[in-house]
Amino acid sequence: MPAVLAVILYQPEIPPNTGNVIRLCANTGAALHLIKPLGFALDAPRLRRAGLDYHEFAQLTVHEDLPACLAALGSARVFAFSARANDCYSSVAYRPGDALLFGPETRGLPGDVIKDPHIHQALRLPMRAGQRSLNLSNAVAVAVYEAWRQLAFAGA
Repeated sequence: MPAVLAVILYQPEIPPNTGNVIRLCANTGAALHLIKPLGFALDAPRLRRAGLDYHEFAQLTVHEDLPACLAALGSARVFAFSARANDCYSSVAYRPGDALLFGPETRGLPGDVIKDPHIHQALRLPMRAGQRSLNLSNAVAVAVYEAWRQLAFAGA
């Protein structure tokens, strides 16, 4: 069954976060795209421990760079998630094939990535004033479940 959504992790740094996202994608049917450089080896013990035995159920692709990932996604609408964005993630009417792009844990998405012409819209997850960001895997989970809910949990 083709993935209803795609999750893109741009240069992820922390193995347990990516492991958690692998597990999330396996359980929701979202395809996972990782963009190099990765801050870990894909066989890292902490990555495998966080993903448990879900690796075999996840659709995982590793790309050399963002242009290669975007080319592989074709005409997908790509939503970039950033604490600096103005639009709320829940204001979007998600469609099958949409892609959700998240930045590295320590610095988020660079401005040039957010402004890439392939990015459909930049979105944020609301937080209390003065807070910097949510944990990456938590942010991905919130966004994936909202998009999947709007798509009537297709494939569940």
